Amino acid sequence: MPDRDHGRLPDWQSGDLPEPLPPTGRNILRTIGPGAILLAGSIGGGEWIVGPLMAVKYGTEILWIATLAIFLQMIFNLEAIRYTLATGEPILSGILRLNPGPKFWAPVFVLAGIAQLATPGLALGCANVLFAALAGREAAAGDAGPLMGISYGVLAVAVVLLLSGKSVEWTLERLSWAMVVFIFTFLLVANVLFVPLDVWSRTAAGFLLPQAIPANMDILLLGVFAATAGSGGLGNLVVSNWVRDKGWGMAASVGSIGGAFAGNGKPLASVGTVFRPTSDNLKRWKVWWKYCLLDQTALWAGGCLVGMFLNVNLALAIVPENTQISGYSVGAFQARYMAEQLWVGFWALCLLNGFWILFSTQLANMDCLARAVTDIGWASWPGLRRRPASRLYAGLLLLFTSWGVVSLTLGESALGLFKVLGVVACPVLAVGAFQILRVNTRFLPPPLRPTWWRRIALFLCGVVYSVLAIASMVSLLKSGG
Repeated sequence: MPDRDHGRLPDWQSGDLPEPLPPTGRNILRTIGPGAILLAGSIGGGEWIVGPLMAVKYGTEILWIATLAIFLQMIFNLEAIRYTLATGEPILSGILRLNPGPKFWAPVFVLAGIAQLATPGLALGCANVLFAALAGREAAAGDAGPLMGISYGVLAVAVVLLLSGKSVEWTLERLSWAMVVFIFTFLLVANVLFVPLDVWSRTAAGFLLPQAIPANMDILLLGVFAATAGSGGLGNLVVSNWVRDKGWGMAASVGSIGGAFAGNGKPLASVGTVFRPTSDNLKRWKVWWKYCLLDQTALWAGGCLVGMFLNVNLALAIVPENTQISGYSVGAFQARYMAEQLWVGFWALCLLNGFWILFSTQLANMDCLARAVTDIGWASWPGLRRRPASRLYAGLLLLFTSWGVVSLTLGESALGLFKVLGVVACPVLAVGAFQILRVNTRFLPPPLRPTWWRRIALFLCGVVYSVLAIASMVSLLKSGG
């Protein structure tokens, strides 16, 4: 196929689409997994911090925004993965193929990733909840030293975990499954024990029935909520990188980022491999796409909705309406209430749950940034391929972690650091949605391209997050932030 359009990167290799496992219950559990990583990375921001904060401050009438945001981001994720199933390349490589090419788009997304994820606000959040669990009280102004020490420990543990195992994706997926099971078990038990039935129905109505946005809504916080109700920006793009390392579809032929301590497995290719849309390949494609749908609709989108619902539901039942709270105070308020009403052990147990929620997100964010920059550099600059991709990843992870230590030392508040993540997420989602639409309708053969309703939904995703990005920037400028 010498006449095919391959954009501003080298042409793909050619081959047949690998045979997927038959979609039995056991094989589904063996195959899906990127959605678990993305879910573990999603639940610490919107679900545990911003969602409860918004619901307590503005009421349940704003919760439908989370439902819309998760649906739009689900379409975004599925279309990013579509490209990877077809080519073996992460969607960021597809974006680099668009004009004006990698010399422009590589720096843009590297800088966007650094702006969004290089400041480890959630590590400081982990320190806050661990301190509270151990000390029996919330951290005060005089506790900055211990909080910094715990934050540095959190970052160090995350680095060791990410560099262990036979591949980074393998390690992260297993950690994510364990943390997701613990978090959702605790949340379900706490909701059953502490939330009255009328609150359950009121919360459900908020997610299902669109209502007018309150006139006093903080627009900047609205943008953060709409972004972090799902994965919030770069993570939505990097889900395709995890799919590549998992070996879905044509990704089976391109290798993965190996664990630095375990050595690199199959070398990572700099370009992908495509297949001809023959009848046999298209039959295999349909099975791979079913796995993709299960991973992103049932596991990720369903998990985001349930996680947001359970966190918000618990907060609405325990925290009095219009209570002036900020960030991690929501978790401490809930922990104190449950300890006083039922069992003193709920203080530590609730805060431990908060720690796992925040740590899972911090872990995914650290991998997300190092992974995105590694893959962008791997595709864009041949000089970086002189050494294994695992070494490049490890070097970038240590570099960004070192900056994280510096940024924590500067003394910004945990919630302030988290808002940085949210402000950058809307522009990334807006631009990324339009680019994915262009990539999938330009580089994929007609039988593999998204249907019209999916194209419309992806375009709508770009429009919605463009409006939120502009509104957030205007609000930020007006506030002098």
